[in-house]
Amino acid sequence: MTGEGTARKGWLEEKRSAYLYRALSRAEPAPTSKALFANLADRAEAQAKVWEKHLGTELPCFHPGARARAVEILIDVLGARRIKPALAALKIRGLSALSYAELPPAHALPKDVSEVGERHQLKGSGGNLRAAVFGINDGLVSNASLILGVAAASSVDNRLILISGTAGLFAGALSMGAGEYVSVRSQRELLEYQLELERAELQEYPEEEAAELALIYEARGLSREQARMLANGILSQPTQALHTLAREELGIDPNDLGSPVGAALSSFLAFSAGGAIPLLPFVFGAATRPAGQLGLSLALTGTALFFTGATVSLFSGKSLLWSGLRMLLIGGGAGILSYLIGTAVG
Repeated sequence: MTGEGTARKGWLEEKRSAYLYRALSRAEPAPTSKALFANLADRAEAQAKVWEKHLGTELPCFHPGARARAVEILIDVLGARRIKPALAALKIRGLSALSYAELPPAHALPKDVSEVGERHQLKGSGGNLRAAVFGINDGLVSNASLILGVAAASSVDNRLILISGTAGLFAGALSMGAGEYVSVRSQRELLEYQLELERAELQEYPEEEAAELALIYEARGLSREQARMLANGILSQPTQALHTLAREELGIDPNDLGSPVGAALSSFLAFSAGGAIPLLPFVFGAATRPAGQLGLSLALTGTALFFTGATVSLFSGKSLLWSGLRMLLIGGGAGILSYLIGTAVG
């Protein structure tokens, strides 16, 4: 039997969803999206009544609260597509329909249950590599700029550069790791919360969930009959239903929650690897003259920046040479500015 706390929470979620669906319907320019959110508002009101049956006490008048009102203002000012993470946090369904509305006409819609979620397969493929590349680049640019600034301010005092560079490396790496942990942990908690609510609603009113899913597929271009058949087919397979509802209603992938510890460790190691490169000549070049150590540090940093930029071309599709030169120019600009500031301070 559903507990009173769960029922009250479900009622509040559905009433708040209905409030925001109406705001989305008013703001959406596309007729299909406008109709979708209007229908979802009616569905949310109906599902709120289902939760009311589990409550023995009289419910108070619904008030959307400051957060929902703030999101309503953002919908009017920025539009739904620019604030999809905030909408997902408030359990607004139909977000995948907004994504499909932006796709070219040639993008095929699912015609069968087996095709649902195919576009999410390999989601984030290469994401770890991309994060590692940019983490290395962050370490390169920040620590090289720090070394240049200290060198300019201290007349190339290698001992001071080594101390400052080492401190900058670990401070930056720890900051990146801690920030990544908090970010991924918060995102994971949000997704887990949304999945738990979706699981409870799927158990409480599966027919209504199927109807909502059909509305989304209909808004994306399927006929009403096709949308209903597809939604009913999905809900008839319990192992697939929850994941599909999460993807298509909430726009999240249950298989892509991420590991906070793994993300923090990867970020720490990537930044450390990049930050160590400009520092190497000062660690191992005791016999080299101070100016020579700084020159070797700049050469190593420039080479690493070029290859990092060239690697980025794998994701951007741009020219390998142009991507490498662009990264070198950006990093070089940051280094020159740091050097000028260090000279002024020194």
